[in-house]
Amino acid sequence: MPASLTRPNRLRPLLAPLLLAAGLAQAQAQPDWSTVADPLPGPPQIFGHHGAACIIGAEALPPEGPGYQAVDLERNRYYGHPELIDYVQRLGQKIADAGFGPMLVGDLAQPRGGPMSYGHVSHQSGLDVDIWFRLDLPLLDRSERENLDQPILVDPDTGRMDPNRWTDDHAQLIRLAADDPRVARIFVDAAVKQDLCEREWDDRSWLRQVRPWSAHDEHLHVRLRCPADSPACVDQPEPPPGEGCRNLVPTPRTGVDPSPIRTLPTACRAVLQR
Repeated sequence: MPASLTRPNRLRPLLAPLLLAAGLAQAQAQPDWSTVADPLPGPPQIFGHHGAACIIGAEALPPEGPGYQAVDLERNRYYGHPELIDYVQRLGQKIADAGFGPMLVGDLAQPRGGPMSYGHVSHQSGLDVDIWFRLDLPLLDRSERENLDQPILVDPDTGRMDPNRWTDDHAQLIRLAADDPRVARIFVDAAVKQDLCEREWDDRSWLRQVRPWSAHDEHLHVRLRCPADSPACVDQPEPPPGEGCRNLVPTPRTGVDPSPIRTLPTACRAVLQR
């Protein structure tokens, strides 16, 4: 596979130095949430929003189950609110019932949420999960699931989906992922969204939740709504009405989200230190 069409997962930590100097200095001043190995026990509670949040009572996603297998377990980013764990497992079962997969589950959140040292600005609340587009791998041993390559499915010359890599199963994966009332957003590359819009679907209402976002040409990013048990959790506004299929403009692959480190809710100080 040409190097330009695949992104080795093991290189992602090396992207951190590309952050703006001011943002990096601010990040270094923040406590290192990645050093916390375990969740804080208690009834599930989320404080804050997807880009500045923490969580009590997070659960670990089992490393494998019907229709899915989790990757990059050494990162210790396979925790989430119980609703997210249930969502992933239900989606895995849908994939198994559909007869393709298994799907590869990437990052969820750290044991207590909070900012990550590299790779994401979001994924802090325990309501985000990355699902890889790779559907070509058999069940692997856990040690074989580290540093796998993620093929990019958008042709860099045409800006359209690469017909040699993009299949109906990939489109079906996104539809199944969106088919849950808990889903607030699914982020994919603009070319992926365009392909979905051009297809014939019996029900097109789910397309509203699928939003274009840069650097999502090898995975989809699912974000759930705030659960009822977390009144301090802050939801995103609902997406605009309609399918969101007009004026789709390809965006350059930036590699690193340049968003600044945001101030965490005061309650997160106790979540980290206990």
